[in-house]
Amino acid sequence: MLVTFTCKAYADITMFGDVALDMLKMMGHSESVPGAILAGDVPAALDRLKRAIESAKAAPARNESEKARDDDSDEPPVSLAHRALPLIELLAAAARENCDVMWK
Repeated sequence: MLVTFTCKAYADITMFGDVALDMLKMMGHSESVPGAILAGDVPAALDRLKRAIESAKAAPARNESEKARDDDSDEPPVSLAHRALPLIELLAAAARENCDVMWK
């Protein structure tokens, strides 16, 4: 499943479903797709997402055996902070322009 976030102030952002649902939970929203955040609620959602990302950065990393079990390739994993960056930028633009954010 793919989830696409949209607002009038920024380009659409498409994420894998599991990552998008995690981001929605971090923003304090249900995992329901489709959904929306009203313009007045965007700054609070952005703040919650940023705080959750910072908390995740501070958490201890998984050990190598867990990583090997979850990952079949030699590619390094993409951090949660890097995955969240486009969504953080979309939310910041929506907050500046006072726009609703929707996802489907």
